[in-house]
Amino acid sequence: MTRILPGVLAMAAIVVASNILVQYLILDGLLTWGAFTYPLAFLVTDIMNRLYGAATARKVVFAGLVTGIICSLIGTQIIFDSEYGPYAAVALRVAIGSAIAFGVAQLLDVAVFNKLRDGSWWKAPLGSTLVSSTVDTAIFFTIAFSSLFNGLSESATMEVSWAQDAVPFLTVGPDAPLWVSLAVADWGVKLVIALLALVPFRIIVGRFVDARA
Repeated sequence: MTRILPGVLAMAAIVVASNILVQYLILDGLLTWGAFTYPLAFLVTDIMNRLYGAATARKVVFAGLVTGIICSLIGTQIIFDSEYGPYAAVALRVAIGSAIAFGVAQLLDVAVFNKLRDGSWWKAPLGSTLVSSTVDTAIFFTIAFSSLFNGLSESATMEVSWAQDAVPFLTVGPDAPLWVSLAVADWGVKLVIALLALVPFRIIVGRFVDARA
């Protein structure tokens, strides 16, 4: 338990911070500050996988999943008033999409990392994060905002109807549902952070290996 505690705490901190920072919009609403903290969850998973193996990494993922579900459930119970009526801080569809995307993507990250772990040091963390973060984005935004799941309930549709409005793609392209632009912007941030995260991954893993030598 002692060896995974830092990973569990780091994962929980990232999930909690991301759930808070997602409320703050930037770049005309294309992104939130949470988009910059959430991808660090993949870094934590990869470090734990490299140091302690897949089984330990999955335990850290589970801790993050439970933390995320708790945060989402709390958010669904926080109600705000607006000129259009009351609304929850976290729509139920968003909470469901977040949980499914996190669980699937993080476990995929562990699996891909294991496939690549015997190659060059950067291949496993970079390859696993690129694949899993892409899947994460696709699952989350499709479940949370696309019209494919409008049939769940009328209230579920109304909660996210704003994301289905047609607007210029990334504010400059042809008209497309707003959620598509949000997904692409979010995915772009994940890709950039996947590259930048190689630096702390190398440093942390290297120091740990040196300490054990």
